[in-house]
Amino acid sequence: MSYEPPTPPADLPTDAIDTLDDYSPELLRDVAHYAEELAEYREREDRLAEADEEDEIDERPDDLPDDIPSKATITIKEINDNRYYYWQWRDGEKIRSKYKGPVNPDE
Repeated sequence: MSYEPPTPPADLPTDAIDTLDDYSPELLRDVAHYAEELAEYREREDRLAEADEEDEIDERPDDLPDDIPSKATITIKEINDNRYYYWQWRDGEKIRSKYKGPVNPDE
């Protein structure tokens, strides 16, 4: 460990450096812990926002009806030994479904 004070990062604002210089070692450790948690939180929020942007669909599929949201996916349900396609999406806390057609067009 050096006996010289550490050199602050070049991009750290002067007012932050001046404020930190007045803090006790205990308070500096608390600030460091908080700053690390805050950085992780903001990075996570940025990743989630980026993922949301990637999940957005620019164009609606040709066979998507007007009353079905673009976030809907197609699921298969089996009823009485027959398989059917349904549009399915989340609406708040509920899962909504709308009939699309049979899996086997001959049915």
